[in-house]
Amino acid sequence: MDIQTGFNWLIEQQLLLSILFCGFILLERFGLKTLGARFVYKLAWLMPAALVIANLPNAIKPLQNSNISHYLITPNQPFTHEMGISWALMYVLITAGLLIASFITHTRFVKSLQLTELTHFNHTLTTSAKTYISQHVATPMVVGIFQSKLVLPSDYNIQFDKATLALILEHENVHFKRKDNLTNAFMLLPTILLWFNPLAWFCYASVRRLQELTCDERVLANKTTHQHILYSKALVNCAAATPAGLMAYSHYGDKKTMLQRLTNIKHSGSSSRFAKGGLLLVAASMLSTLAIAKQPQTEGAKEEHISPTIRIEPHYPAQAAKQGISGSVVLKYDIAANGRTKNISVIQSKPSDVFDKSAKEALAKWEYKTSKAGFNDVLVQLDFAINSEVAHTDLIERIKVSH
Repeated sequence: MDIQTGFNWLIEQQLLLSILFCGFILLERFGLKTLGARFVYKLAWLMPAALVIANLPNAIKPLQNSNISHYLITPNQPFTHEMGISWALMYVLITAGLLIASFITHTRFVKSLQLTELTHFNHTLTTSAKTYISQHVATPMVVGIFQSKLVLPSDYNIQFDKATLALILEHENVHFKRKDNLTNAFMLLPTILLWFNPLAWFCYASVRRLQELTCDERVLANKTTHQHILYSKALVNCAAATPAGLMAYSHYGDKKTMLQRLTNIKHSGSSSRFAKGGLLLVAASMLSTLAIAKQPQTEGAKEEHISPTIRIEPHYPAQAAKQGISGSVVLKYDIAANGRTKNISVIQSKPSDVFDKSAKEALAKWEYKTSKAGFNDVLVQLDFAINSEVAHTDLIERIKVSH
């Protein structure tokens, strides 16, 4: 898949992704009391599942009887060139810049901590994470993506009493055991890939808040009322001292996030099984609808005459032109509702592999008129000839069937 094809595919997914993002954000904002944080957090897996189901390839089947369009390409004919800015290239450059900036931010932050290993940490909390202290952090945190470390502020003994420190360290230990920093890095990657969609960033923030809420629920399971109060006070103190901009690391959040966490602690355990079951039923129906929507178009739609509104001529391979080689390539592809081509594959070519790459790259840039549902399994034969007098060759038998 070349850059243009991948970019076109990503743009085609935006409606589905935006709907999924909106649904998840609304659940995180208004559904926690009814559904519970852990349940909503797990629903995040529905988003990649829906994307995969919506893009399942059509079942392998023999070629349909359909019209095949022919186009002749010669080395000396004037080609149609694309004009203006390459949006796909601009997207790649911005995405690469954001990824590099994220990596640099992460690296600089870790170096700025100036960690000192704490060899004599007298605490009853059992954790396999190495413990360090730093004068540059105000609250305990787990640092590192693949090799996580527990980092404490240098004055942790003064800042927290033993009971409060135990609860905070239990919170960080949950992050460490679940490898939340690694999870956050994996979530950040597709968010950066979708940097142009603001809903992706809002959804990422929702997932991060839910991650903290589920962590709170684990810590406070079977805890006393007094411990609930201590933990809530500790959250407020930590949130006031938490630095901003730590995209991959778990943090205590801003005032609005803190109010949400305190509210969730108050209503912990009051989720509705009926609401969860109903939501799962809706989700299953949605996934089934996406799967059914991938079925091939009806025969009536296939018989409609279609022609490209923008047709980019393939480049005649220089080596083939130099050697006087002519040939043909038959391609099968789908046309999305927005008129973009996708799922391009070579059905047959002669000579093999000589003109395939050039043909696919050109077809990926074709555009058709918009339609309600698009078209599947469209066929085109591109004939590469040294001069226009060379007749094309039919590589597959074409049969016109009429009622």
